[in-house]
Order: sequence, then C-alpha cells, then structure tokens
Amino acid sequence: MPKRGRKYQEAAAKIDRDQYYTRAEAIKLIKETAYTKFDGTVEVHFRLGVDPRHADQQVRDVVVLPHGLGKTVRILVFAEGEDARLAEESGADFIADDEMIKKIQGGWVDFDVAIAVPSMMGKVGRLGRILGPRGLMPNPRAGTVAPGPDLPRLIEEAKAGRVEFRVDRTANVHAPIGKVSFTEEQLLENMQTLIDAVKRARPAATKGAYIRRITIANTMGPGIRLDASEALA
Repeated sequence: MPKRGRKYQEAAAKIDRDQYYTRAEAIKLIKETAYTKFDGTVEVHFRLGVDPRHADQQVRDVVVLPHGLGKTVRILVFAEGEDARLAEESGADFIADDEMIKKIQGGWVDFDVAIAVPSMMGKVGRLGRILGPRGLMPNPRAGTVAPGPDLPRLIEEAKAGRVEFRVDRTANVHAPIGKVSFTEEQLLENMQTLIDAVKRARPAATKGAYIRRITIANTMGPGIRLDASEALA
C-alpha cells in the first residue's frame, strides 16, 4: 500500500474504521474530512449480493437526483434532420453528425452524456470500443436511446442531475451524489434517492442479502461505512 499523505491521515483519524455510521453522521463526516483545494465530488459505493456473470443478475438503471450533481453536464446527441434541430433547441451541447462521428472515432470524447435516436444506432454501434469503456455508449435500458419527441425530457434530466448506475464485474456499484459544497440536507436527500433507486433495481433472481455494504467518500478522502440497516430502513 502506498503511504498516504498528511492531509489524508488527518482526515482518516476523524473516522472510526470499526464503526458503521448513520446517514446523517456520514454526511457530516464527509464535509469535515474534505481537504482538497477544489470542490470535491461525493460518491456512494455499494457492495451487492449479485453475480454479474449471470444476465439475470445485472443491476442497471438511472435516477434523477433532486439537487443535481453540482457540475456542468456536456451532452452529445446522435441525431439528424428534425431530431437534431429539436436536440439543439433543447440544450444539447453537441450534435453528432457524420463529421462529429469521425472525430469521436479519432478519440475525441469531450462530453459527459451521449443520447441517440434509434435511427442513428447503426452508426453509433461503430463507436462501441471508444464509448463503451468510458460509460458513454447510448443504451435503451439506460434510457439514453429514445425517439425524437423524448429528447427535450432526456436532455433536461441530464442537465439536472441524471445519474446512470450499473454493477461492475466485482459486484460493486459506484455513483456520485453531488459536491462537498452542497449542504448536508442536499447530500442526504441525493444519497437517499440513489439508495432507493438501487433498492428498486434488485434483480428478481437475486437470493439472500442484496445490498451488503454501503460506503461514502469524497474525492481523495477515506471511506465512511454506513449502517446498511439504517440506510435501507
């Protein structure tokens, strides 16, 4: 393990590694242990009792956080003609026409969310190796592939704080809930909204305990363990 810096060690000293904190206690500690000069991101990490190797135990969904994420979200929309015009009028930052698609094939991924209309998925599919590993690939299950009339709603949700979460190959889910500068109440409400969404996304094939551990952390900060029974009540 690499040696931690002084500021990290001072932050970690405020946390009892053997204690499981309530949601309110954890949020309070998140703000107290933030030490970066920039406004760090607060993330929640879930350890799930699923086996991601099985298709019927995948966990993937989206949730709109009530207080957003506290950052500017850059949205790219794969669309043509009238759909492209509607997307641009609705606030999309980039419209992915053929020229833009070539730019992405060259490695450009300077955006945070990608949305596509179904008619463009043939072209989008060629970008899977670039967009997939970065979590930017439009997907019907995630609600990022939709007909033109749905574009204004999807763009508005993405700008407001739409978060997509999915289980990784180690059965963990990681998702942001805002910035350290948020009030404790804002972070608490965002966190509870995310927890409720992960609960609802439980696969029917899952047996036994579903959410086994919940940890919250800020950028570069130590993890804070939540009392899962209190958080899930």
